Amino acid sequence: MSFVGSLDGPKKSELLAKHGPDCFGVSREELEAEIRSYRANEQQGIVDPVFADADGRRFVLFHAPGKGSQRFYLEENGYSLGGSVQEVPASEAAATTEDSDPLLESARTGILDYLTDAKNAERIDEQLFNIARQHTFANLKKWLQDPYVDEILPNFKDGVRTAVEKAKQAAEAGEGFKRWEQIVNAYRQEIRFGTGGIRGMMAVDRDSIVRLKEEGIDAPILKGPNTINDLVFLLTSAGVAKYGRQRQPAFQKIVIGYDSRIGGRNLAELIARLFLKEGYQVFLFDEPCPYPEVTFAIPYADAGHEIKADVGILISASHNDYRYNGYKLSCANGSQFDPEERDAMYNQYIKDAEPKDIQLLSSLAEAPEGQLIFLGGDKPVEGVDYAGREDRLDQCLIDIHTKHCEHVKKFFLTPDLAERQQKSSDPLRIGYCAFHGAGRIAVPRLLREVGFTDVKIIKHGGLFDLNGLFPSFNSNPDQEQQPDPGDPRAAEIIVNAFERDYPGEFENTDIVIGTDPDADRCGLVVKVPENQRHLYPKRYKIEDDPNSDKYGFVVPLSEAEQKQHPPNSYVLLPADDAWALLLWYRLMREKEKYGEIQDGEKKFLTLSHTTSDCNTRLARKYGVGVVRTWVGFASLAAATRDVWEGKVDTIADLAGGRSTDMTREYAQKQLCHPFVCDCLGMDGNRSFNIGAMEQSNGFSLLGGPPPDGRSLGRDGHVRDKDGTFAALLLAEVAAWAKENGTTLFELIDRKIYLDPDVGLFVNLYEPDPMDGEYPGIEGDRQKKVILRRALGYFQLAFSGDLEIGGVPVTSACIYRTGKYDAIYPPTYDFQFPDEGIRFFFDEEKVDHLTIRPSGTGNALRFHIQLHRDKVENEQHLIVEKERLHKKGRAIMDGIRELLKAPRT
Repeated sequence: MSFVGSLDGPKKSELLAKHGPDCFGVSREELEAEIRSYRANEQQGIVDPVFADADGRRFVLFHAPGKGSQRFYLEENGYSLGGSVQEVPASEAAATTEDSDPLLESARTGILDYLTDAKNAERIDEQLFNIARQHTFANLKKWLQDPYVDEILPNFKDGVRTAVEKAKQAAEAGEGFKRWEQIVNAYRQEIRFGTGGIRGMMAVDRDSIVRLKEEGIDAPILKGPNTINDLVFLLTSAGVAKYGRQRQPAFQKIVIGYDSRIGGRNLAELIARLFLKEGYQVFLFDEPCPYPEVTFAIPYADAGHEIKADVGILISASHNDYRYNGYKLSCANGSQFDPEERDAMYNQYIKDAEPKDIQLLSSLAEAPEGQLIFLGGDKPVEGVDYAGREDRLDQCLIDIHTKHCEHVKKFFLTPDLAERQQKSSDPLRIGYCAFHGAGRIAVPRLLREVGFTDVKIIKHGGLFDLNGLFPSFNSNPDQEQQPDPGDPRAAEIIVNAFERDYPGEFENTDIVIGTDPDADRCGLVVKVPENQRHLYPKRYKIEDDPNSDKYGFVVPLSEAEQKQHPPNSYVLLPADDAWALLLWYRLMREKEKYGEIQDGEKKFLTLSHTTSDCNTRLARKYGVGVVRTWVGFASLAAATRDVWEGKVDTIADLAGGRSTDMTREYAQKQLCHPFVCDCLGMDGNRSFNIGAMEQSNGFSLLGGPPPDGRSLGRDGHVRDKDGTFAALLLAEVAAWAKENGTTLFELIDRKIYLDPDVGLFVNLYEPDPMDGEYPGIEGDRQKKVILRRALGYFQLAFSGDLEIGGVPVTSACIYRTGKYDAIYPPTYDFQFPDEGIRFFFDEEKVDHLTIRPSGTGNALRFHIQLHRDKVENEQHLIVEKERLHKKGRAIMDGIRELLKAPRT
């Protein structure tokens, strides 16, 4: 039973009348928040008990910090009972209260104590307080009292109960609310469902994550709906499975892969058991695999094998640090699901999934014949359990590694490279780092099969080992670093490791390639000409770990230390420059071969709006159209699909995501187009994509219109980023450059930046915080506070009085699609600017700063683009580079100062 009513009307309760509103630490506002919480719980089917005193007056129990439960009388406050009412004896009713479970009563007290303290100290705001107060205890109580959880995961509740006991003991010992904060962060919400699925922290501290590694995914640690764990994965999978069964035609096949993250294989097998029980045919990778092999396998079909799956899942958190894991979802063509389909899947199925919906095979060995197929190489992996199918792997093991490799090699433009490398007295020398991840086999194999004979694998510190703790990267609390090949600090790690593996050989090495743990991102370290090294001062050093002779961690140099160190002879090539090189090279080779760009009027480029306009100008120089999208390959793939389907007219006149023909739905909400920012040179003839790229080190080539919605594009690659693919194509450009007596760095200067049709572009990027995110619920507030400041400066930009880093701002705009409004409900004074706030520094709107928030994590991104239209010669180019780098750093320092977001 529950109660219903309105907050209008009498508010006088026995508690308030006798003792005043704050006697027990319960204010009128807090009581009203409790009432709203009761009503919200009722809407969710969570019914709290109603009691009667000796006089028959009905009441509910409200919490007062430090004073136990207090009565709130219903009729005296204008409330009446709703729904069916069943009278029970007082002795039985008492057994239904939280007081009958001291642990739950302790949890209710501790949670509210922490939230009240955090709100009073302004570490969280009123909105976060109310949402967390409404959901945290209700979620905890629901999970602890669900009997089906015990059947599926018998150790699950032990970890939660232990965490509550420790939190209570810590608070009683005067150690503060830190442990209650951890419980709040685990239970205050369901983990955020983003464009590609879910991603988040596996646990609240390093010790718990080590336990997951040592004891397995069912280790009894603190888990909740807002952490990545076995129950969350099963609930998500139950929703996906049910969604697929409701489709017409129903989903029948699924591809499941995993990378080197902790518990990846066990989690993959767990959800495979669920999908098998639901009647799906499961294609399961037999070892950690690159994400692009999953997106390739989903639509794969040839004369020998046909997968043609309906959905794919990769267990991975990409480049995030060791604390994270995730669940990447792909649709039947290998791209991420469209926003409409993704939202329907989540809101109608995943969100409502309950433990009772989870059905599992007891083991993979129980899978019916033909329903479990393994994906891997041409032979079984030693030590892998093939679920009793070892004697018939010729029937149930597909060599997808070779299929992917052969497909990638089709895009290579130098078919005789192997012969040329063998004959060369100075072949291309390559270093490769797998960042503890799944590219460790695929990338070296690709490089060697096309003819690169000098490929040195970096192994120092276990960088070649599959280890989800990522021991070569700092894991100390508040210093966690990411295995991100696009991070300059990661470049320092791999160069240091290379020099330890191969003493004295780095100076003779031409390029060093790195891929992240799921190998969908590619980074490239290149040599800097001596006359430009002063532009790249040494900013970091490797500080040895006193507890190990294998590992060292990257730390920033002080200004004094920077002056003492000579500049680096190498630099991590920004992805903007790497993709410009690929674009230029492929267009140049085509023009060289045919005398012109073949079918140039049909070709177009897709890139995110934070990717350098150097690529835009380069494409337009060659007559190639351009579609700029919002960030993420989901947007890149969706925009490309619209072009394929002849919908160019619906996006061609967009500017900043808006047009005069925007539908009323978007116009009324002041929202931008859901995935397109703007277009250049696009018309109905465009149909062949020659590249899809983003600043965050992602690249693919999508090709022409596919034969159907379940296939790759014609002559195209996967519809999501592929670091193994990018690695091969970049190595080809490096080989061509070396044969022609130059380097990648010099190619960019001479063929792109000195081109008067392109000009010099300098793009700078920094995340905030520098690693990971602002933690938990208090991090939510921190991100919102910084965004509020940014929105304030957006208003100031139109006064003509705003400068950032000493550079005048000429105008500004907000890019907002509303895709995260369910996470950050709009209010009269704050609407979440999901694609960023952009400040322009010139009338042409080429120079700009973008402040872009993450929608699914508490982090911000700062992107700066500066340019010089025409550069006279190489010496002038160096001068202008130095000027723009200095200007960009001043802007970056300036915006951090204005927003009170120091580098941490």
